[in-house]
Amino acid sequence: MDPGEYLEAAVRDVLTAPEVRLDDQVGYAALLLAVTGALDESDRLVGQWLARTERPVTALAADPVRARAWAMLFEARGGRPDWAEGLAPLDLDAEERAHTASLRRPVSDLDGVLPPGPVAQVVQHVAPSRPDRVRTALADGDLALWASLTGPHPDVAALAATRALAPALVAGADPLGLRDWAEACAGALVAALHERCPPDPGTWPELVAEIMRLRGHGGAGPLLRGRSPLPPPASETAIRSAELRLGIELPEDHREFLRTCDGLPADVVFPRLLGTADLRAENGVVVLAEPAVLLLSASHVVEVDPVLGTTVHPSFRAALVKHATLLAQAG
Repeated sequence: MDPGEYLEAAVRDVLTAPEVRLDDQVGYAALLLAVTGALDESDRLVGQWLARTERPVTALAADPVRARAWAMLFEARGGRPDWAEGLAPLDLDAEERAHTASLRRPVSDLDGVLPPGPVAQVVQHVAPSRPDRVRTALADGDLALWASLTGPHPDVAALAATRALAPALVAGADPLGLRDWAEACAGALVAALHERCPPDPGTWPELVAEIMRLRGHGGAGPLLRGRSPLPPPASETAIRSAELRLGIELPEDHREFLRTCDGLPADVVFPRLLGTADLRAENGVVVLAEPAVLLLSASHVVEVDPVLGTTVHPSFRAALVKHATLLAQAG
């Protein structure tokens, strides 16, 4: 499996494919991450898919083998993640027997040639058949052999559905050697989900509440105050006083932000946003953050990143929406 080629195709599907193909791609990617031992990244991808698409979680287990795979992984990890509550529980002993039989079933050269039905069953019954080395490796519990035989699109559902192997996978056996790549894979797919289904930030109070929720402070709206570092709203007098000191009139969206909260503390992806008392003008621009990486110039907000370079946002609100998106992707 070439991780780069796979991820390029997967991101393309997440961005542009019909819903059914999107579901299939996310379901495969989530299992691929899980069998590398990257359970947190797998859960993160599925959680973002659920939040962005609002699709039923059963779409990730649309065929019996995928449903069985998730059930075996849940057993091996000792419980279900929150996102899996909508998946029906399975009889694991019965599923194990069915899966073992499918792994041991000989394959015919005519498999897949004829449409399913009585004729296909008769022809395949009399046609030459042989063991399938890939499936036999799973039945024998030989992860190394299985990995050496897989092609560009490994059957990770059949792997995870093999009950005897699921504990090793959860513990990080990583037969495909993709563990170091897992975080980048999940990040790229989550970013693609956000581009395909951008969140609606709502009103300024809703946007600020969502940012605080993503920062881990919980609550919403008025409940945030007193339970998080959310400053109180600035008064009209304070806003006007700041404008007189700066010698400019602040854009209306920045005024609305200040009316919602008079600044915001820093977090892992954004600097401290200054309140009315701390806003200052330097060299013809207004400094909006500390450190001074967010500047107001000619009604545009300029973000200066020493690594990524300079980004010009059309408005202060656009900068905050981008910030919320980055927080969501990081979560």
